Amino acid sequence: MKISLNKRALKDGRISLSIEYYRGSEINEEGKRRHIRSFENLDTYLFGNPKTSTEKKHNKEGLEFAENVLSIRKAEFVQGKFDLKNTTKSKRIFLNYFEEKTEEKQRQDSSNNYGNWFSTLQHLNKIISKNLTFDEVDEELIKKVRHYFDHVAKTKSDLPLSQNSKYSYFNKFKAALRSAFDDGYLSINYASKAKSFEQAESQREYLTFDELQSLAKAECKYPVLKKAFLFSCLSGLRWSDINTLIWSEVRDEGEVSKINYRQEKTDGVEYLYISAQARELLGERQDQLDRVFRGLKYGMTYNTEIIRWCNRAGVPKHITFHSARHTNAVLLLENGADIYTVSKRLGHREIRTTAIYAKIVDTKMKEAAEMIPTLKINF
Repeated sequence: MKISLNKRALKDGRISLSIEYYRGSEINEEGKRRHIRSFENLDTYLFGNPKTSTEKKHNKEGLEFAENVLSIRKAEFVQGKFDLKNTTKSKRIFLNYFEEKTEEKQRQDSSNNYGNWFSTLQHLNKIISKNLTFDEVDEELIKKVRHYFDHVAKTKSDLPLSQNSKYSYFNKFKAALRSAFDDGYLSINYASKAKSFEQAESQREYLTFDELQSLAKAECKYPVLKKAFLFSCLSGLRWSDINTLIWSEVRDEGEVSKINYRQEKTDGVEYLYISAQARELLGERQDQLDRVFRGLKYGMTYNTEIIRWCNRAGVPKHITFHSARHTNAVLLLENGADIYTVSKRLGHREIRTTAIYAKIVDTKMKEAAEMIPTLKINF
């Protein structure tokens, strides 16, 4: 494994420092090479263009701190590689570490990902001792947690967990184990030894064009929510990317507009052309660093308003903000876009993720439903 200092330029001109762990590469199912990297955010930032003596001093101290952490991480790796156990780290309490990771997710992402980490923590508090340290983590504990999620854990309604909840919660547990190994708390990567649950195919709720038209005409209590939701339906952008979208990422090039942005979920840079109507929803251009959808928030208030908005529009479906992304994919495929183009627009890394939408709009299946001649039925 190669451990190095990573410097990333931010939109506000600062430079973010992190430790990069490079574990080589692998060939995926499509025959493409995928580099395996993870990052430890140091919460340390440098001025991109220091001008004053204060800013230069800040940069010097920040860089020295980062270099010191890098040296420690390299020493910890050698320690683990040759089975030289770090007794100080191994005495840390596992649940405290998991709670710290959960809080980290909350700072990074206020949407569903944090919710899954928080729910997993609530379950782990029921099955893992509050005093269990990392040197007590072993394969028996992994089996115990997996058995709990599979056979014991219940929802708030006292029902067994769904297959996808088992999959999600156990994967969060594995992610913490993997992170603990990377951070030097564990000398064995137990995450690689734990078998995940199979993920069930979930139903992707979406709006038909007529339903979307009804929503566009209906009243929504929060105009910014209506604009953002309809923009997602027309562009396919995720909530997280819409919420953080700033005006410098909106490019107007003559009669054509596009969004140049970095996906929150994958950290990949994307270039997305948008329709004239989608551009109109953004409104008049503001300062470069201003949020496009100012006042947009994630929470129960806005989630509830989406449901009420659908009721006013006469749409009898359980629609969430993410349904707008599903709607975009289905409408594109129904109107002749090929699956590769849709996959690129949605920022999917694998075509099989997009293939789920193609299954929804299978025209041959629709045609087959009407192939049998009409029966003359008497009762």
